[in-house]
Amino acid sequence: MELQTYRYHGHSMSDPGVSYRTREEIQEVRSKSDPIMLLKDRMVNSNLASVEELKVHLLWFFFPRLLPLEPHLEELDYHISWNNSPFEVWDASQWIKFKSIS
Repeated sequence: MELQTYRYHGHSMSDPGVSYRTREEIQEVRSKSDPIMLLKDRMVNSNLASVEELKVHLLWFFFPRLLPLEPHLEELDYHISWNNSPFEVWDASQWIKFKSIS
């Protein structure tokens, strides 16, 4: 996945108070260009997932203690090892080079 990012702050803690952007510009970018919200909107509008499905996946991934179900034994290494990915890319071939949609 290739993403374009936006720098809200300086490069490190050694340059605090240095702002590359005005407050108005940052607020506008956050309200119109938040990559998480854009991805959610594209997935919902393309019928890849519903808002409820996305919430369930986020809860399962980030808050496993809140859900009563434990993962199956074969799922324990998901998101850890590089060659055992738990997700699929629909209608994709390993010979296709993917393009940016931005």
